[in-house]
Amino acid sequence: MRLFHCDQCGHLVFFESVHCVNCGATLAYLPDCDDVGAMAAVNTDGTASADGGPAALWQRIPSKATHSSQRYRMCANRDQYQACNFAIPADEPNRLCSSCRQTLVLPDLSVSGNTLRWQKLENAKRRLYVTLARLGLHPDQPNWTPHYQFLADVPDQPVITGHSNGLITINIAEADDDERVRRRVALHEPYRTLLGHLRHESGHFFWDKLVRDGGELDSFRQLFGDERQSYPQALQDYYANPPGYSQWSAQFVSAYASAHPWEDWAESWAHYLHMVDMLETAASYQTDLTMAEGRPSVTISDPFVQPPPRFEDMVAQWVPVTLLLNSLNRSLGQQDAYPFALSAGALQKLRYVHDIVRRPHPLESGRPPVMHQH
Repeated sequence: MRLFHCDQCGHLVFFESVHCVNCGATLAYLPDCDDVGAMAAVNTDGTASADGGPAALWQRIPSKATHSSQRYRMCANRDQYQACNFAIPADEPNRLCSSCRQTLVLPDLSVSGNTLRWQKLENAKRRLYVTLARLGLHPDQPNWTPHYQFLADVPDQPVITGHSNGLITINIAEADDDERVRRRVALHEPYRTLLGHLRHESGHFFWDKLVRDGGELDSFRQLFGDERQSYPQALQDYYANPPGYSQWSAQFVSAYASAHPWEDWAESWAHYLHMVDMLETAASYQTDLTMAEGRPSVTISDPFVQPPPRFEDMVAQWVPVTLLLNSLNRSLGQQDAYPFALSAGALQKLRYVHDIVRRPHPLESGRPPVMHQH
């Protein structure tokens, strides 16, 4: 995610920020201009208002870079639950922003802790929303919009995280750090985050759109294998006999990717989204890296520029960025934030994702969906 700055004072703010810590300005992300703006409550005639309540209209504070009379309302999930920081153009009829409208089922918010779990999931989902939008994947188009349900286990009915018929299900227990770590350790995974879950499951959604409905099944099968093999049996075999590092590392981005071609694609897709998001962040900080004495530095560039960057250039920047990230983590006594080493086989699949994502694609699809569960 790129950097943002407060319109009122110029201080650094973040994508999730709702107030500037330097000057106290109210902040909101404005999807219509892909920016975080400092906002002032206004009356219907545009004059300043002291009322910043749920019914308030808002206008972006003018700065050197911006001057707009567009008026906004805050997403209703911000006003009621502090669960969103998106603003909506005032003339739109919806009370919820385009990201929150993707969530069809909420957990029972009367249960202690569920509101916080839901807030964490929505925070991660908004990051995914913006990344997909920047990749041109039409998150506001009906046929290109994944939907979500965030559910809690009930006795004898555990919630299975997965994707089916355009609906992504996430078990809200994953929002509890201790539970997520317990599952990561139990499953011998090096990495497990809410954002990672959402990116992975969105991969299943976009496999339907970009591969199956995009006429790419033959090219997919040549590289990833035949997805028509039994999916339930493949997962059963994987969990019964997890592969060792030497069995998967040369061809897959993770051990789980080796379970089935669908999972190989979804893991590669998620990894590509990791790549573009982190490269954009590093580029926004104007990062230059020197890998060895006497060698030229590597300048990190924005992966969302047009025309799209070459995949080889992205990889050449990605490696030093991940080494810097892990070095910073180790200096604080933390484990590696990026616990992966990409083999030539894994990079070939990431290149495939890159090529699929960056080419023009249709907006309509009438074929039946497939089901993926974990």
